[in-house]
Amino acid sequence: MNTKALRQKILDLAIRGKLAPQDPNDEPAEVLLERIREQKQQMLKEGKLKKKDIKNDTIIFKGEDNLHYEKFQDGTVKCIEDEIPFEVPEGWAWCRLNDIYNFIDYRGATPTKTTNGIPLVTAKNVKSGYIDYTIDDYISEEEFKERQQRGISKKGDILFTTEAPLGNAALADIEKFSAGQRLITFQQYGSKNELINYVMLMFILSDFFQQQLCVNKTGSTVAGIKAAILKTLWIPVPPYNEQLRISNTLKSAVNLIDSISQNKEILSTSISNTKSKILDLAIRGKLVPQDPNDEPASVLLERIRTEKEELIKQGKIKRDKKESVIFRGDDNSYYLRTGRVEESLEDWRFDDLPETWKICCLGELCDYGDCINVNTEDIAEDAWILDLEDIEKDTGTVLKKVTKDQRNSVSTKHKFHSGQVLYSKLRPYLNKVVLSDADGYCTSEILPLEFKNCVLPEYARYYLMSGTFITYANHCSYGVKMPRLGTTDGKKAIFSLPPLSEQKRIVETIDFCFMQLNKISEALA
Repeated sequence: MNTKALRQKILDLAIRGKLAPQDPNDEPAEVLLERIREQKQQMLKEGKLKKKDIKNDTIIFKGEDNLHYEKFQDGTVKCIEDEIPFEVPEGWAWCRLNDIYNFIDYRGATPTKTTNGIPLVTAKNVKSGYIDYTIDDYISEEEFKERQQRGISKKGDILFTTEAPLGNAALADIEKFSAGQRLITFQQYGSKNELINYVMLMFILSDFFQQQLCVNKTGSTVAGIKAAILKTLWIPVPPYNEQLRISNTLKSAVNLIDSISQNKEILSTSISNTKSKILDLAIRGKLVPQDPNDEPASVLLERIRTEKEELIKQGKIKRDKKESVIFRGDDNSYYLRTGRVEESLEDWRFDDLPETWKICCLGELCDYGDCINVNTEDIAEDAWILDLEDIEKDTGTVLKKVTKDQRNSVSTKHKFHSGQVLYSKLRPYLNKVVLSDADGYCTSEILPLEFKNCVLPEYARYYLMSGTFITYANHCSYGVKMPRLGTTDGKKAIFSLPPLSEQKRIVETIDFCFMQLNKISEALA
């Protein structure tokens, strides 16, 4: 369920008069608007408004021909039927935003912030429908009194962001505060509240009103809107009693949608945590039952080491003097020896692995860091070029396949083939690990890993995606802004190796569980 789309659908029904029933006995909105105009005139007499504040006021009405007209200050009248956005129910009325709200604008007045005093609500605080007070800014009592000369924003007023970002709005919900820059306060005229601000707020947050902002915005880098333009934007006004009915219905609907949205977030988090737990159980031998007839992983590992010694004797490879080896000490604990350096592996906590499993170093099982480099000019135009941005974090899903002729790239690439595990060493916390289904080339930040025959690449991929490995990679990464897992640390990372048959059972179980969890996630979308 798309809760954002559902919310907008409800707001669209509300602003078109289709959310709550009409009552022919309701006082028409035209009468309400006339009272607002009378209050503006009274405020003008009392000096609370200036002539410039109402010089652009107009009156929108329906003529005897049932068409809409607009009367201007000089007495001229213009037919505006073609400008009316859509038909509203009988008893409703169209107006400009300035017709119903006084604009209190603090733009140009840079506040002097303090650590305490009067709360300063800024554009950063105003979100879509609520105010976030995470950012605490204040101004002094003296400056607050000076700013009051521009107008006093009050609890219940609508606060509107004019840029960065444009179009957020919320009701002020504290008694004493000052509005900051890039904010305009929409305040009702006079002492009598002729409007229900919650309803008008929801209208302002509707797609209809937000689209008006998009059409009239200025600036390419930072979108904004001028107050003079904002005042002229269209907004429909329902009769007051219908506003009450709309308000009650909207609150119930919005609360329900918010509850659904929160539950979606909770469920999405639970799904993510469940996947992590499944991987954790898998790499510790607790996801599927063991079979005593399986060939132990120790035999697999010994086979790898024997084959390696044979290659060294034949001179096909050289012995790595800094190779990492895991052994058990006299205290029956595991240790890692790299060259002459020994370190304890107590933080890995793999003591409870099944008897048929074995722990070893990642470098013993694959060619970690041994990549084939290819210059871009030597790559065919239709070849697959994989970049980090093409991979979805946490899932290992390739979002798009881009060929060389589609991607402007000149840097050296790593060559890979189908069946290899592609591991992103850059920013390991993003958890971008792919099992390649075709040949191609990738950025040098991705390492193609070729695993020995005793390791299923599907199991290896899941291991590299596990919380245990991610924690290790994050801990060992170097670089502040762009952390990377180095080759030496990658090779000596601990790998829990199950028997080959159990690897197959583990992969099948994980695939099935993840498929079911993904179906739930898709249903939430």
